[in-house]
Amino acid sequence: MSDSLLQFSQQIINGLTLGSIYALIAIGYTMVYGIIGMINFAHGEIYMISAYVGLIVITALGMLGITPIPLVLLIALFISIIVTSAYGWTVERLAYRPLRGSERLVALISAIGMSIFLQNYMQLSQGARDVAMQPLITGGWRFGDEAGFQVYLSYMQIIIAVATVASMAALTLFIGRSRLGRACRATSEDRNMANLLGINTDRVISLTFVIGAALAAVAGVLVGLYYGVVNPFMGFIVGLKAFTAAVLGGIGSIPGAMLGGVVLGLSESFASAYLTTEYKDVVSFSLLVLVLLFRPTGLLGKPEVEKV
Repeated sequence: MSDSLLQFSQQIINGLTLGSIYALIAIGYTMVYGIIGMINFAHGEIYMISAYVGLIVITALGMLGITPIPLVLLIALFISIIVTSAYGWTVERLAYRPLRGSERLVALISAIGMSIFLQNYMQLSQGARDVAMQPLITGGWRFGDEAGFQVYLSYMQIIIAVATVASMAALTLFIGRSRLGRACRATSEDRNMANLLGINTDRVISLTFVIGAALAAVAGVLVGLYYGVVNPFMGFIVGLKAFTAAVLGGIGSIPGAMLGGVVLGLSESFASAYLTTEYKDVVSFSLLVLVLLFRPTGLLGKPEVEKV
């Protein structure tokens, strides 16, 4: 196998890993927009907080002498999901629920304010510098000619892909078959009618924020372990990229968020490899502009009548 083909294969692996991360975070944007028609710009900071929670939990477990890697990873994910879900619920109660009957611009400004507050809150509590995370899972497989370019597939990349697929499958089953999932779909279609049918739409909207935060928690812990560093600013740019992925796939569509994340991850990976790292953001947002110009609803989005 030629070096060029091996390099191409490596970029596909890297792109799918990055796309999986974007997809997990994009779900939070697309679910909130699908139900209340607003963008939760504090979602990137929820992801950032989850990375810090994972760091703290893994460090604490190491100090307590708990060393089995699967157990440490599961405990870190569980505690991070619980903590960040509480943050997601709090953001909805403080930044959205009091403004639900207001203009969308008012709620948008409130969400941006919450994002800035959470970012500065983490700077004050954890410091503004990068913090290294203990490498919990290392190693992987190498393929190719030992004398030439080799394709490297790490264990963390496999875990990220498996976690993304499992999370998406669980969410799809929940939305499609559970009672609360049907309530989410009903609220998304017509909130007023859902209220008349006895559905507690306030609880459904809070649940949506909690689910989005839980998926962001999975992404935050795994990304912290994958890159080995966390900081209070990591949620801003990743949040923008995940929002871009949601718009690319069709905001409001859960499969669209997955597709948009994969497309964005692959485009960034190939741009970094064949152009230069400095141009990857240019390629990503240029792709967003092209999709909005020729298909404003996104790849899997459908035109909708404005809800009153």
